[in-house]
Amino acid sequence: MHRLRHGDTGPAVAEVRSTLASLGFLHAHNGVDTDSAGEYWKDTEATFDYQLDSAVRAFQQHRGLLVDGTVGPATYRALKEASYRLGARTLIYQLSAPLYGDDVATLQRRLQDLGFYVHRVDGFFGPHTHEGLTSFQREIGLSADGICGPDTLRSLELLGARVTGGNPHRIAEEEVVHRAGPQLTGKRIVIDPGLGGEDRGRSVPTEFGDVYESEVLWDLASRLEGRMAATGMETFLSRPWGSNPTDVERAETSNAFDADLMISLRCASNSSPMANGVAGFYFGNSHGSVSMIGQVLAGFIQREVVARTSLQDCRTHPRTWDLLRLTKMPTVQVDLGYVTNQYDASVLASPRMRDVIAEAILISVKRLYLLGQDDQPTGTYTFAELLAEELAAADSG
Repeated sequence: MHRLRHGDTGPAVAEVRSTLASLGFLHAHNGVDTDSAGEYWKDTEATFDYQLDSAVRAFQQHRGLLVDGTVGPATYRALKEASYRLGARTLIYQLSAPLYGDDVATLQRRLQDLGFYVHRVDGFFGPHTHEGLTSFQREIGLSADGICGPDTLRSLELLGARVTGGNPHRIAEEEVVHRAGPQLTGKRIVIDPGLGGEDRGRSVPTEFGDVYESEVLWDLASRLEGRMAATGMETFLSRPWGSNPTDVERAETSNAFDADLMISLRCASNSSPMANGVAGFYFGNSHGSVSMIGQVLAGFIQREVVARTSLQDCRTHPRTWDLLRLTKMPTVQVDLGYVTNQYDASVLASPRMRDVIAEAILISVKRLYLLGQDDQPTGTYTFAELLAEELAAADSG
């Protein structure tokens, strides 16, 4: 679709305006009451004004999207998802055209409150939602066909939530880490270097000539992979050197590895050369569903990288990006500095500093599995110490 931004006009702008009005992000426009919002989407003269720009940004912030005031594919899809209400369409698990929407999230939340669903409330009707729905139908004597139609909805309404609160998915994630134990040997990790193939990204100047973003990320992934392999971890790369899969494809590849964690490596860029710093991202949405392990790991990586590199701390944030949402395992994305900033670029271009960052990420994974036991101050734990401990534990085991 054509990206819509401030200054654009036409029916597509009117549709966005109408949807945001119905969702409560936009109030009376040119005397049009939000009750009649469904009519003015036909307006060919609708303008993307400052009011709509603010509403789009507020919606993007609320939904964990990149806040840029532009309605591109991700924001348009999120608007569509947000407009679905439970009961407005029949919900069913289908591989060919998967269903996404707030109606699916509402169904997941109700099944969760009734004890039939323990996974993420992510608005995606996948196999886990299908299993939870059929279990519920079987339990109350309905045909266990996995179709959320009128009869199933009526039963959900009648039963209501006996107990609410708590976060079964969070507890389940935490339990997996507890059971895995503190040793790194045997842990399965997917490393996801950004870009690839013909998409090399921006160039970073070095004393030996320009190096491209994709080369920096691939080299960092290789250094991290080598260190992880030395500790006995099983590592997988999300892509081969010569290709740049979509985030959906990267998530599918990672799910096929049945990994424990996924760590995605990216660089940031900005039109302003002043923008700088490292930031971490994990899955979290407006329905209150958060990957707790993703959040903890992102926090560890953030603190370790900042302590060891002096990169600006841009903190960690929940997001609903496909890479974070569609992976079965806890996933973090680390934006390791701005290639458009002179200091950040100098850090990323330095092989020695890439070694430092790789070590920081590995130490963060170890901290995650230590669960706060026998931990050391941020920025002080070294790869050599970690390796010695892992080998000693393996020998004693």
